[in-house]
Amino acid sequence: MAEPLRIALAGLGTVGAGVIRLLDTNAALLRARAGRELQVVAVSARDRDKDRGVDLARFDWHDDMTEMAARDDVDVVVELVGGADGPALTLARGALGAGKALVTANKAMIAHHGQALAETAENAGLALKFEAAVAGGIPVVKALREGAAANAIERIYGILNGTSNYILSTMEASGADFGETLAEAQRQGYAEADPAFDIEGTDAAHKLAILAAIGFGARVDFAGVSCEGIAAIRAEDIARADTLGYVVRLIGMADLEGGEDGAPALLQRVKPCLVPKGHPLAHVTGPTNAVVAEGNFSGRLLFQGAGAGAGPTASAVVADLIDIARGEIGAPFSIPSAQMTPMARAEAGHRTGRTYLRFTVADRPGVLAEMTAAMRDAGVSIESLIQQGRQEEGGEVLVAMVAHEGPQRNVERALELLRGSDSLTAPPLSMQILEG
Repeated sequence: MAEPLRIALAGLGTVGAGVIRLLDTNAALLRARAGRELQVVAVSARDRDKDRGVDLARFDWHDDMTEMAARDDVDVVVELVGGADGPALTLARGALGAGKALVTANKAMIAHHGQALAETAENAGLALKFEAAVAGGIPVVKALREGAAANAIERIYGILNGTSNYILSTMEASGADFGETLAEAQRQGYAEADPAFDIEGTDAAHKLAILAAIGFGARVDFAGVSCEGIAAIRAEDIARADTLGYVVRLIGMADLEGGEDGAPALLQRVKPCLVPKGHPLAHVTGPTNAVVAEGNFSGRLLFQGAGAGAGPTASAVVADLIDIARGEIGAPFSIPSAQMTPMARAEAGHRTGRTYLRFTVADRPGVLAEMTAAMRDAGVSIESLIQQGRQEEGGEVLVAMVAHEGPQRNVERALELLRGSDSLTAPPLSMQILEG
């Protein structure tokens, strides 16, 4: 049997401790599948004395994690620290610069710096693996890079953030409003004390930018992701969607279109959508992730599972270590970095579809006429309209509309015409309807 794969592990939080526990529990199985032992030799974290439920005394401890990359007895560095920049990026650059393979679960770092890190790894003939950075234990990166490699990917979309999905599906089941459900998610450990990255869509946008680069051969363009979160969604929106035959989900979606010069343009967006109850994504509830990839020969492929947590994420990290132990390197983003295309950003305005609109308005004569006039002037045809009666306190009513299929720019124009209207007591909410 070959020499052990010697591992330095930075970050001993939930996932880092989970990696060690998995390596211990499945040691014999991993040795057989990898063809060699997976051996941790050094670790680093902020608190040396914290009890993590695993035996760390057998490993060399480094207060400065960057020292591990310089060790002669390390073959691969595992980065589980997190953060787009700072110590994590310094370690990643140091590891590759010292000739070590790199495994990371850091979606933010890969979304912001993955292109440069991939170029460094390829030039040095090193492995850069990040399966755990996208959708936790779901092997969607490997599936796109390998399983669907024969296909031209036409569209990638899905539920990419477990916290937001837990909140929306719990609102759906309980009828509670957003604030109450977020507080419960924090109590249950499904949401961070500061949940902004999750509920504002940033976490999903990081993952979408990575998937788009793999699926379409585009250079990673996180800044090109149009992002909208879920904080504006009310219990009334969930109820209206249910009445109309839909559920509400935060959807990340990326696809290509031909640009004016014939070159492809990439559309990347994260926003709440109405999903038909018959669609597979409508049945994804709780802190679960699901990714759909549509290939020109494979058709629709659905990947679903736990998007976070110690076990699933550790599983993805160790799967990458097994690949490295087997000598499988490959281009990090499926094709060599030099061949990845810097794609123009597609405009969504001309895309056609149906849209859900919700207005919170003053309860007085003429308001509904004002809104429908704005729709008419912008070329938006109303398919259905639901008006809620006056609430017990205040003079507000909710008006929900579904627009017929039409260009998205027309809906945007209608909302612009209504901007600043004293009839609106809160900003309107717009959600596209996921077709197909």
